[in-house]
Amino acid sequence: MDGVNLFTQFLAQHKPQLESSGVPQHFWKSLHRKLVKEIFDAGISLQLLLIDYEDDEESENGTASNDNKNSTLSVAEEPHPIFALSVARDGGIRADDPDAIYLIDHAWTFRMNIARQLLHHHEQLTDRMCAIMGIDVEDEDRVDKVLRQMWRYCHAYTIASDGLSDEERQPIWYVMDEVGSAVNHSDNPNFRLVPFLYLNTQTTYSLLFPIRDCAYEEHVTRDFVEYVNKDAAERDALLLPWRAIDLRKHGFEQFEPDAEYFSAGHIPESFPEGVIAELTPHVNRNQPLKIYSEYDVLSIHLTDPCFQLVENQSEADVLWLTHHYKNFAELARDTPNKFVNQFPYEYVLTIKDLLGITGRRAAKEHHNPQTLETYPSWLPTTFNLKTELLAFASYYQHRVALGLDNHWIVKPWNLARGMDTHISSEIVHIVRLPITGPKIAQKYIERPVLFKRDELDAKVKFDIRYVILVKSFQPLEAYVHRKFFLRFANKSFSLNHFDDYEQHFTVMNYQEEAQLRHIKCEDFLSYWKEQYPTHDWRLIEKNICTMLHELLTCSTKHPPPCGIPPCQQSRALYAADIMLAWDGPDEETSKARMQPKLLEINWMPDCQRACDYYPDFFNDIFKLLFLNEDNNESFLRLEAYI
Repeated sequence: MDGVNLFTQFLAQHKPQLESSGVPQHFWKSLHRKLVKEIFDAGISLQLLLIDYEDDEESENGTASNDNKNSTLSVAEEPHPIFALSVARDGGIRADDPDAIYLIDHAWTFRMNIARQLLHHHEQLTDRMCAIMGIDVEDEDRVDKVLRQMWRYCHAYTIASDGLSDEERQPIWYVMDEVGSAVNHSDNPNFRLVPFLYLNTQTTYSLLFPIRDCAYEEHVTRDFVEYVNKDAAERDALLLPWRAIDLRKHGFEQFEPDAEYFSAGHIPESFPEGVIAELTPHVNRNQPLKIYSEYDVLSIHLTDPCFQLVENQSEADVLWLTHHYKNFAELARDTPNKFVNQFPYEYVLTIKDLLGITGRRAAKEHHNPQTLETYPSWLPTTFNLKTELLAFASYYQHRVALGLDNHWIVKPWNLARGMDTHISSEIVHIVRLPITGPKIAQKYIERPVLFKRDELDAKVKFDIRYVILVKSFQPLEAYVHRKFFLRFANKSFSLNHFDDYEQHFTVMNYQEEAQLRHIKCEDFLSYWKEQYPTHDWRLIEKNICTMLHELLTCSTKHPPPCGIPPCQQSRALYAADIMLAWDGPDEETSKARMQPKLLEINWMPDCQRACDYYPDFFNDIFKLLFLNEDNNESFLRLEAYI
């Protein structure tokens, strides 16, 4: 195949990528040639410089002191780059020169969950990262220092092909080679650097090219946050990895967004209004209730003769679906005697960013000015890193100034099982994470109540899962299943090694080599009395139920799409994941208080273990939800107990 046809084929495969990345067309032919022949010619036109800060005092991570920095803030050392890149070609580089596009290799490509492992197992890789980041290669803590410093150097991309699992779609991070890593930030840059996947070899590079003419010895710069308008206030927060800025002048109080925010990105839902919204399906107790189920666990374990499983939705009295249902008004109009296992707009509880907004409705004030504790106390302080990044940065820096703990857990809005989740106390780390997708930053529970696992001789984190059954939101009629579930970490808790999943996370079902510790709630309560004899579980459970009642009440304080409307045909099963935190200074004494903390609300949780432990789990739930058979032995009604 001749060169013209090869280039035509290259464009057929790569033109959408080139256009979306903003690579000017006059570079395309040279880029194709350099990719085919693997030409790395940046060194001919560009020169790597080691920056000498002369008498500036160097910090251990390669940053220099700044005498003008606010000494009371101590947010972060002013980051000073180790290397720079300058134009070495006589006469400079012209932006219209078709050859002035350079392939930049990636020195390290990794997924975050194995970053530490790779550094420990590949000494040459660690040596190279230390050289790029200005870390002493002889430092015994060099792996930890690379993991801290890499957020000033690493970038990410995601593969979004059809048919990939959530795991396969996880962000891929990379550190560019010495040349790419030496391109420093400027608000008025002269070059751009963009990632590029060469499909012929499935190799990812970065492409460096000028956007204006550059003179001889001029430093090569890029805008690290070019995707944000230069007038946008959040630029200062996003640039914290490369520029120390005091952001405390910005407020951190949070306000509820408008209705458009709640509906953005969601498939429109309908809901019944007027008289039709008040009609409750009639249940004929003289024949079995017909159930259509998309959930295999339910289909196996719903065994009571009061119920009959059917394969056709049209003949069913109850639709138990695993996909999201949206047409509640049509359901009421066309089939008023049919139930469905969802409520309209229930995502105000089940999506993490909206849960934080909904929960804050229970607060009478935003925060305590002295301690910065946000309210309600049962909701960990939560910021949306897409819409509240500047407020988060201000709050973080206010906590630094008061010497308060600043560990945060950063979670995607809509993923589970700890995927793309990070724990960090470093703001330069946290503000980089939204580039891989929308996330919340939630205050990490630094003083969790721990459970002693005798077989490990260790005190570990644990969380509690309560199953919530909702028959009605307006008026509220909701219950918890008295048989709660426990999940445990596999390693002793400590505020370190935050990338160690088995130390900081409790969901072990999806970790292939992780040990899974099962304890029934009855056995747990026996252990609890031994480990915490002065803390009556009945009082803790009462506080948990009060918290859940408050949350469900908050979900109806505003009309759709900001809240859940009445829908008599809806019934639902949720799972609330909860941790206990020490509240007050007298930890683990009779004076200490255990504060429940709501982590998340899950729709359609996995109930296999519940059925294994309690064979009538679904039989009892369906009798409660659809046949109005209260069972005080199995369920506790949620009320405003306190």
